[in-house]
Amino acid sequence: MDNTYKIKLENVTKEYDLFKSKSDKLKNFFNIGKVDVPHFWSLKGVSLTIKKGETFGIIGVNGSGKSTISNIISGIIPQTTGMVDVKGDTSIIAIGAGLKRNLTGAENIRLKGLMQGLTIKEIDEVRDSIIDFADIGTFIDQPVKDYSSGMRSRLGFAIAVHINPDIMIIDEALSVGDDTFYQKCVDKIMEFKEQGKTILFVSHSLNQVKMICDRVAWMHFGELREIGETEEVIEHYRKFSSDFKKKTAKERKKYQQDKKKEQIKFNIDEYRKSLIEDEVKKGIDKNQAEKDVQERMYHQITPDKMSLTTRIVTGIAILGLAFFALVNISGHSVTNSLEHPTTLMHPVQHKVR
Repeated sequence: MDNTYKIKLENVTKEYDLFKSKSDKLKNFFNIGKVDVPHFWSLKGVSLTIKKGETFGIIGVNGSGKSTISNIISGIIPQTTGMVDVKGDTSIIAIGAGLKRNLTGAENIRLKGLMQGLTIKEIDEVRDSIIDFADIGTFIDQPVKDYSSGMRSRLGFAIAVHINPDIMIIDEALSVGDDTFYQKCVDKIMEFKEQGKTILFVSHSLNQVKMICDRVAWMHFGELREIGETEEVIEHYRKFSSDFKKKTAKERKKYQQDKKKEQIKFNIDEYRKSLIEDEVKKGIDKNQAEKDVQERMYHQITPDKMSLTTRIVTGIAILGLAFFALVNISGHSVTNSLEHPTTLMHPVQHKVR
């Protein structure tokens, strides 16, 4: 097994069901009847490896799947299929990520620290440094819901970099704030780089990516379009952006609509078959290839619908709860209720003395 990587994704997809109503969502979960639900594939089979001590950038247009990848790696959301292997604790830094809006800034510091495994003493030791770094003054004792987006981002960044994570995920967190805070963030990132920390950096700012990252992945409407050395990938991305801007507004709109349609029409079964065919071309037996692909795609996945067995067990549990509730209301004993079910409809009348 390769132990040199810190993060590894294999054939990762992410599907979102575009439910029209909450009732459709419940019917789909309990697997009741047929619910016609459109699907949107934010990721269409992404495989990449991030090395230990590497600063890895992800770029791409809005809606390309950048934040989806960072959220999957950090454990905020699960993948639909594929394998995700993260060796170490992650700390994601995004605008307001992980902050509880009804808690104060100080309370969020303690909560995030406890969630990362720090003791109260360790949290108290870094508390002043976090407050000083965030530079939000007396707002530290105010609810986060009253913060501006810049203040939330500064506090989130300050907490994340002071709890000493193995893997730091930065998702557009440097896009807000003034130049002074931006420079503090960059200095801290560079300090982490020197310490050999693994950093995942998601940003629209190509200059920031170029300055910070060792390698870059270019995401494009759910697909990994290119991965490689920072300058080379950024050069190709800039050329695409330049050519795209030269198109008419109508042409740009059509291109984006076509790409979105591809994400809706993506077929997971066809993708699975293509992976099997690729394995067979390498000389692997077809049966073995099918087993290998099945393992890679579904080993970590929990079904998002109830199986028949689960539905039966759930139904029995609901009936049991309903029965005991009626027994409690009726005032009869459980034994009497089992022997004479009709008594449940006739509550015991207690005489008033």
